[in-house]
Amino acid sequence: MKLIVINGPNLNLLGKREPDIYGNQDFDSYFKTLQSKYKDHSLEYFQSNHEGQLIDKLHAVGFDCDGILINAGAFTHTSLALADAVAAIPAQVVEVHISNVHQRESVRHFSYLSPVANGIVVGFGLKGYELAILSLIDG
Repeated sequence: MKLIVINGPNLNLLGKREPDIYGNQDFDSYFKTLQSKYKDHSLEYFQSNHEGQLIDKLHAVGFDCDGILINAGAFTHTSLALADAVAAIPAQVVEVHISNVHQRESVRHFSYLSPVANGIVVGFGLKGYELAILSLIDG
């Protein structure tokens, strides 16, 4: 199965940024663990702090991969354009959030992506990415 993780703004700072919320592990090392654990599947990773680049990536991979795990960061709560991009592609999409956004500021309670995603994983830390992978693999 061909899967891609797409992370949005500020997620390049995992391991440094607000460790009380996001933990101490950087995403690159966590992703290598996922790749070794799921070596029978193709796992790719992309991160950008720019909305247009995230949309371009969804367009580029959304017709060729089996599944997309997207953590759009703050764009989750602000970007109708990202939601439109997810709705336009046939790939299965799972929305992932490291923290439980429903226990945080009220602005984080709304997601433009949730209505167009196939599923949502919220509040399990980095483990949420693995849960999303398992949901796609197990169908």
